[in-house]
Amino acid sequence: MSTLAIRGGTVIDARGSRRADVVIGDEGTILAVGSGLTADHALDAGGCFVAPGLVDLHVHLRQPGNEEAETIDTGARAAALGGFTAVVAMPNTDPAMDCVSVISEVRALGESAICEVVPSAAISVGRQGEALAPMAELVRAGVRIFTDDGDGVQDDKLMRTALDYASSLAHLCPGETIVLAQHCEVESLSKGGYMHEGSWSSWLGIPGQPSEAEELMVMRDIALCRLTGARVHFQHMSTAGSISMIRAAKAAGLPVTAEAATHHFSLTDACCQSYDPVYKVHPPLRTDADVEAVKAGLADGTIDAIATDHAPHTPKSKQQTFADAPPGMLGLETAFAVANTYLDMPIESLLGAMSWRPAAICGLNGNHGGPIEEGSAGNLTVIDPNAAWTVSAAELASRSSNTPYEGMALRGRVRHTIYKGEAVVIDGVAQR
Repeated sequence: MSTLAIRGGTVIDARGSRRADVVIGDEGTILAVGSGLTADHALDAGGCFVAPGLVDLHVHLRQPGNEEAETIDTGARAAALGGFTAVVAMPNTDPAMDCVSVISEVRALGESAICEVVPSAAISVGRQGEALAPMAELVRAGVRIFTDDGDGVQDDKLMRTALDYASSLAHLCPGETIVLAQHCEVESLSKGGYMHEGSWSSWLGIPGQPSEAEELMVMRDIALCRLTGARVHFQHMSTAGSISMIRAAKAAGLPVTAEAATHHFSLTDACCQSYDPVYKVHPPLRTDADVEAVKAGLADGTIDAIATDHAPHTPKSKQQTFADAPPGMLGLETAFAVANTYLDMPIESLLGAMSWRPAAICGLNGNHGGPIEEGSAGNLTVIDPNAAWTVSAAELASRSSNTPYEGMALRGRVRHTIYKGEAVVIDGVAQR
């Protein structure tokens, strides 16, 4: 048996921080945590944090159907370089991930990836919002997260039925939870809008989407959560009103969780003054006040997780007019650095929002998110919190280049990533 030591770092997990070395066996299990440990091979973690691997609840890997923008292989490589050992793949592929055959295809493609690829499934057939996907069959096949991401479920009755049905399927996965994740967007209000509706959209002459397009669906789904008792996860929350409602729902004891994307606490609608479609995203970049509300929500735990909403698009598609270009931004390789640069949070809280809390939401906390102790899974990331670097799309692993952080100076970078005991990233270089 070959062993790997991560030496000289500060170990951080949900139980706190301590100076320690970590030894992992080649079967992927942590063998020891302590001082002065030796192994067959070693990675230097001096000046770094050694944390459970990051977990992203929200990525678009595009395969099957849109491989020119991204593949599971290239997306997983970008994820590993960003410190992620698990990502949840969204179902807006072509064909949609609404049946066991497509889920099985995605799983098979992910078997050789350098991070775990967890497929979510669509709530509705074809993500059309008209009929429920075969949820029981999908749960039997191991799916635990359902979402029509890219579209919110517009039909109130269908969403209630989906929540009731999810609760009734609990017997198919004892001890686990089925989560319905919602992209909150009332299309009758957002249709024809390409950025946030406000002073900047008026000034630029770009039709906008009002905050209420998000907030009305948040309000509805909180009410449906109260009615059904089913878990609801709110994706990429972007407005102060949404965060206020989620805070109140949690205070009332409702089983809701929420995520925020990195761009919604680092960028504002003012970025759109360049008319560059790289800043077009749904939900759109919001105001300074909304950004501060997202930061406050992360700081007080109202928002449970930081996600990327990694959404690659080919240069050809993004080089259209602002109105015609598809929405979406890259996020995997820059996520920790953006969070570390823009959020005033203790490192333990920041890593919790990117590792053990999202792992718990999607039911991966048996293998991801720690704790870092003997017998636990060897899925770790080693991060230099002080490394300064400048983002260059040309140097990113994604097949696409639509990063909104091009040329931006960030602080903090992943040094090593260990997945199933294998050092898949060493000194910032993917090993396969």
